Amino acid sequence: MSSTVRLGAFILLALIVFGVMVFLIGGKQFIFKRTYRLNAPFNTVAGLEEGAPVRAGGVRIGTVEKINLPHQPDDQVTVEMALEQATREVIKKDSAASIETEGLLGNKYVAVSFGSTEAEPVRDGDTIAGRPPLDYSDLAKHAGEVIDSAKEAIDASKVAIANVTQASDYLRAITGKINDGQGTIGALVNDRSMYSGLQSTVAKAQAGVTSFNEDMEALKHNFFLKGFFKSRGYFDSSQLTAHTVSKLPDQSPLKQFVFDGKDLFEKPDKAKLGKEKLLNQVGAYLESNPYGVAVVVANTGAMGEKEANLKLSQARAMVVRQYLAQKYRVDDSRIKTMGAGEDAKATDKGGRVAVVVYPAASHTAMQAKNR
Repeated sequence: MSSTVRLGAFILLALIVFGVMVFLIGGKQFIFKRTYRLNAPFNTVAGLEEGAPVRAGGVRIGTVEKINLPHQPDDQVTVEMALEQATREVIKKDSAASIETEGLLGNKYVAVSFGSTEAEPVRDGDTIAGRPPLDYSDLAKHAGEVIDSAKEAIDASKVAIANVTQASDYLRAITGKINDGQGTIGALVNDRSMYSGLQSTVAKAQAGVTSFNEDMEALKHNFFLKGFFKSRGYFDSSQLTAHTVSKLPDQSPLKQFVFDGKDLFEKPDKAKLGKEKLLNQVGAYLESNPYGVAVVVANTGAMGEKEANLKLSQARAMVVRQYLAQKYRVDDSRIKTMGAGEDAKATDKGGRVAVVVYPAASHTAMQAKNR
């Protein structure tokens, strides 16, 4: 074979190889395919270069044609992409572009998300949203901060464990002293006679309290002291607020009975009833009419000490309630009291007493509040 033939064969082979390479590279760069252009803005495109691939769903669908710097300092970098024409079926106006990395330290590429079926198709030259890229340096920085926080937590845990250990040693020492009978607790635990003595002392104290209460009850009925309790109108001060309410029901009342204190009680500074028959109209009404709650509201005048007037109003409300509950066939759980203390408008200490009767719904509402 002559040298001319060999030269021609070499040139032909080189042209064939060159043509194949052109078609392969052109295919990757979509030179021989119909394309359209899309733009995406980014704050930074660090590592992304022109000619980088564009992928959707992991499939290469185009290339980065150009990266344009912003015209103003507050604008964004614009990435121009050439995409294969067939991708218009999946790339829509609500698609978004993001800069990704192949592997941990690989080359950068642009990933375009699929659009929704109801979104409008993109046109040549449209701009889609750009998502900020994941910065591995920031990620590494945050990871370092997390590790530092974890170290601090471990150090704090070590200190806490040391404190628990020290506390356990103290507790062990205290327990040992108790077991050896040291101190009051140790003596109580180990000395049965001391425990029995203490138990006996407590029993005697309880018996003393019971005896004191019995003595006080006896004093209330003693000939010399009975007059004091009878004069003030009641015996047991602990019952003054046993049936009290803090506020009146929100419903409108069915009936209201109002009495002047000077007409109802014997003295202006006492809670003993003088003309209790005035309350008979209230009792008769409660016996013959359905109702929810009846509240006995008592006020005093503005003369005297404020605390004493409050206690007197509570006592008067209690005494009126006791009279109605004992003399008439009524449900005493539905009769409440409210000692309202001084009435600034009153000119004397006589005050007044009002029995306010409310409908059935008021009792249900009051029970719900108490629960």
